[in-house]
Order: sequence, then structure tokens, then C-alpha cells
Amino acid sequence: MSDKVLIFKDKNVNLKNTINILIIIMVISGICGFIYETLFYRIDLGYFVKRGSTFGPWIPIYFFGGGLLAIFTYRFKDKPLIVFLLACLITGVLEYGTGYVLDELFHTRLWDYNIEIWNFGNINGYICLRSILLFGFANLFLIYYVIPKLISFSKKISEDNLTCISIILLCLFVIDTVTYQIIR
Repeated sequence: MSDKVLIFKDKNVNLKNTINILIIIMVISGICGFIYETLFYRIDLGYFVKRGSTFGPWIPIYFFGGGLLAIFTYRFKDKPLIVFLLACLITGVLEYGTGYVLDELFHTRLWDYNIEIWNFGNINGYICLRSILLFGFANLFLIYYVIPKLISFSKKISEDNLTCISIILLCLFVIDTVTYQIIR
């Protein structure tokens, strides 16, 4: 297997474990996004509000964003400034692109920085400097803490158990996301 395919260059992390770890990263990112938005909107609005487009405690854009960040920034882990700046760029493009497409094609606005506190650097309500900087710092936590812990965890359990965990988490996310879209 070519090392170019593997995201986490570790002699004990093969392609299957790489995919399993990536799925777990995506689920953790989706959950962290849900927690962040729950707390942020509690401060912004003064009361709790359910965020996201699922029933469960995860938000899809954070789910996919976490995967993209791991794939495109982990290789630069020896250069924290590059990791941070790339994360800001990737999340800014993802958030702006997703917001624009949802708004223009589906006439759906899932977020609007125009009406939120701390919205400096706001561009059309799709992105703002606060969110992009937060995503950059969150990615540093992902790259330097979460991923090493997941790699260590993957070495302590069998590959089959890791696969089982990642498949269960992925199935829960997919079923939740699809069910929410059907029922809403």
C-alpha cells in the first residue's frame, strides 16, 4: 500500500484503520460542532435552542469539515501555523460554499451571521472571522490531541473492534440524517 494513500503515517495504522479513525474523527467533529453551537446560541439568544439538521447530537457540516481537515492538514502537523491557516481556508470555503448553495439552490438558510453576535468579518452572512478562527484553533486541537489519542486507541484494540465502532457510529449518523430529512 502506497504511503500517499495513508493520512496517518504510522507503521501500525493501515488503510482500514485510517478509514476507521477518519470516520470516528468525523463523528467527534459533528458532536463538537453541536456542543459549540448549543453553547454559542445560548449566549447569543439567552436560551437553549436545538441546532442542526438531525435528531442526534451532531451537525453534518462539522462532520464533513472534520474529515476534510484531517485529510488535508494532518500531513503538515510539523508546521502548526500552516495547519491553522489551512484549516481557516478550508473551513471558510466549506462554510461559504455550503451556505451559498443551500441558500441559492434550495432556498434554505441554516445559519446567518448577519443576525448573530460577534459577527465581525461577516461575508454575506455565510462566514465570519469568529467562526473561521475558531475552526482554525479547533483544528489544532484535532491534529495535536484528538488524532494522536485515536491512533493510540487504535493500537490498543483489535482492528475488527475499531471497524465495528466506526461502522456503528457512521450508520447512526447516516440513519439520523436521512430520517430527519424524510420526517421534517
